[in-house]
Amino acid sequence: GLVTAMTDHVCYAYTAAFLQHLEQHERSHPGMQVAIAGDLRSSTGRIQRAVAAAVADRGYEPFACGRIPSPAVALFGLRHRIPAIMVTGSHIPDDRNGIKFNAPEGEILKDDEASMRTQEVDLPDRFDVQGMLREASEPPVHDDAARDYVRRFVDAFPRDMLAGKRLGLYAHSAVGRDLMQEIYETLGAEVTRLGDSDVFIPVDTEAIRAEDVALASRWAEEHGFDAIVSTDGDSDRPLIADEQGRWMRGDVAGILCARQLGADVVVTPVSCNSAVEACGDFARVVRTRIGSPYVIEGMQQALRDGARCVVGYEANGGFLTASAVVAPKQVLEPLPTRDAVIVHIAILWASTSTGRKLSDLLADLPSRFTWSDRLQAFPTDVSHRHLEAFRRDGERSIAEAFGTFGSLSSVDWTDGMRMTFASGAIVHIRPSGNAPELRCYTEGSTEQEARQWNARAMDLVGTWR
Repeated sequence: GLVTAMTDHVCYAYTAAFLQHLEQHERSHPGMQVAIAGDLRSSTGRIQRAVAAAVADRGYEPFACGRIPSPAVALFGLRHRIPAIMVTGSHIPDDRNGIKFNAPEGEILKDDEASMRTQEVDLPDRFDVQGMLREASEPPVHDDAARDYVRRFVDAFPRDMLAGKRLGLYAHSAVGRDLMQEIYETLGAEVTRLGDSDVFIPVDTEAIRAEDVALASRWAEEHGFDAIVSTDGDSDRPLIADEQGRWMRGDVAGILCARQLGADVVVTPVSCNSAVEACGDFARVVRTRIGSPYVIEGMQQALRDGARCVVGYEANGGFLTASAVVAPKQVLEPLPTRDAVIVHIAILWASTSTGRKLSDLLADLPSRFTWSDRLQAFPTDVSHRHLEAFRRDGERSIAEAFGTFGSLSSVDWTDGMRMTFASGAIVHIRPSGNAPELRCYTEGSTEQEARQWNARAMDLVGTWR
């Protein structure tokens, strides 16, 4: 939410509710450590202190991990069976922030969120009239979680795996920029830092900014990189560009990653590229609602059904592993939360092991292309009102409103309104779950087609304001 609304009082209350919920279900108890980390936003330090105060007041030990990636603090929590809290607004602007809660066994799910909202917590008299802590201490920062995250990758892959590879690292304000550089250099790559920023830049891996498209193309031409890698603000969603500086869509990078890791079951939201089914590489593809909790629930069910290697990914590229994954030197333990580095490494591993360029790996996939964009400052209630009207009035009203895409074949209401047309067009409209935005996803047989359909759909839904 808006930083102005995320007072210390509010952040303290949510943290207390999280711990109280875990205690009620005997998943944590006072005396345990709670790992706390954050991204590089200007408000993150203050919110971390409020979180630490709530943790300490409830009888737990705040274990400050500093400014590190979301998957790094989640991994630390999983390994030590302790709660882990990440202060991050992910890809949204600097005037907003958020808190991501992980239980000792992993990322909280929708049932956990519902229970947390019903908690009644006692708040101490520690806040001023603005809802800010009158006094807040700064716990000492430990680098254990950061070191564990680096070792996860450098111990599992040969130290010369990326030897001869020239990588551009688009650093911007990604919290994982230093750790990524360390990982890739340790594995033998020549890494060039690009675009470092002391000011937070809201890089959205689903709606890549025009300036980032232009930068990648220019950098590739100037430096002759084999690939350019980056992430969003909390470094759980990847960006990776081929040798020509063309950013891969997150759901395409996910297919290449899942293929290289040897998955037999892939769990992915309904909005993701249909090439995952068309490529024929996976025994089963499970479609879910959008959001990592739904992907995690789908992965858990696949494991219960007896699947061997279960992975998941989202349209933003964030990649989750529910099973152990066999790497060249050792097995990677499951990390069932979004990660970015695994995507970079798996795709580069595929490139080095086959001697092929990233563009050649992409050319292997079926010709299905996606595009996404968003209308910002779009009230969520307006989005819901229009979608509810279409659902109430039926497919005839949808066909009339979206007739410019051709004859309507089917509508999927799993998450928002996903329309498939006889022309081959797929148009998916849904409100964002964490910002006042209306998102539009399209799919076609060429990138130009997907982009054109997206622009057409954006023009159409733009009239809904």
